[in-house]
Amino acid sequence: MANEENKAAPTNTSRASNKRAFDDTLAAASSNGNDPLLKRVVLGELTNLEYVVGSTKTNTHNSKHKIKLKKTAPTKRKKIAIQSFKSDAATNFSPNDDLQKCAYAPLIYQHLHSLEVEARRRPLSNYMEKVQNDVTPTMRMILVDWLVEVADEYKLVSDTLYLTVTFVDRFLSSHVMARNSLQLLGVSCMLVASKYEEISPPHVEDFCYITDNTYTGEEVVNMERDLLNFLNFEISNPTTKTFLRIFTKVSQDNVDFLTLHFEFLGCYLAELSLLDYSCVRFLPSAVAASAIFLSRFTLLPKVHPWNLALQHCTGYKPSELKDCVLVIHELQSGRRAASVQAVRKKYMDHKYKCVAALHPPDIPACFFDDA
Repeated sequence: MANEENKAAPTNTSRASNKRAFDDTLAAASSNGNDPLLKRVVLGELTNLEYVVGSTKTNTHNSKHKIKLKKTAPTKRKKIAIQSFKSDAATNFSPNDDLQKCAYAPLIYQHLHSLEVEARRRPLSNYMEKVQNDVTPTMRMILVDWLVEVADEYKLVSDTLYLTVTFVDRFLSSHVMARNSLQLLGVSCMLVASKYEEISPPHVEDFCYITDNTYTGEEVVNMERDLLNFLNFEISNPTTKTFLRIFTKVSQDNVDFLTLHFEFLGCYLAELSLLDYSCVRFLPSAVAASAIFLSRFTLLPKVHPWNLALQHCTGYKPSELKDCVLVIHELQSGRRAASVQAVRKKYMDHKYKCVAALHPPDIPACFFDDA
């Protein structure tokens, strides 16, 4: 999965001529209180790779470089070393290694769960009503949808996206924000998250460029400073992606599941949950468990999607997941957040097995009954 996330997606060169300011969409969203019909933001052809080996491609704003790596055949000495390493690994392998990992798994999950429930790591479930005056759930949805495109354009790993949205919600839970500064907060949160998660993160100038230079580098850096001070420089935080990795391994106990389809479908549903403000009230582990529940139901709608093994691993009964599952189910079916399409377009790609095209039937009420 990590390799799939870092593969370069196809670049549509026609997108470079359709750039528009983020504020225009927010203005449209604020009028009449309706979801706007979005024109997709076209981001520049950017890369987060600093080491340039191949040809360069320029545009009117700035020169961006693309990398070409040469695949070199291993020498005879390297082949001998590799074979020796493999031989040693096979000799030193012990079945007790897997048993030890299994023994540690519950402790690791318990620790992650203890972190996610800490009040200082959680956004307010009603911060839009309690704190914000100018920002609305629709504006947040537009921002997250745009951040999905930015992450996809920069080839950022999904952990960066989840951490970015977490920072946005936590900051908005305690700071009143004007709508014209919402995009500034978004790129600053992604800047901090990418510095933590990425090997080669985008630079401040790249984030200025991606906003069509709506903000200066100084403004981005100042917002980054305010965010880090608010977080007390504690960047690490368990996200939905963290728990999704754990639950996916446990849930693949059925040979009828296509492994890649199941993994990509879980990632798709989890990213859809980022769009909806109502999902802020759910713990990341609950969202991950709900994504697993709905993924299993989508692929095998006639089989009960939950079992005792998943209940023991996640700590959630089907009845406890009902509200979250139904919200994500509405997102998957297009009854929610239908005006934003970045996540859906992303997972319609063949690289992700076109899992966004899967639409499950209505979930039987009996599937939420506890065993």
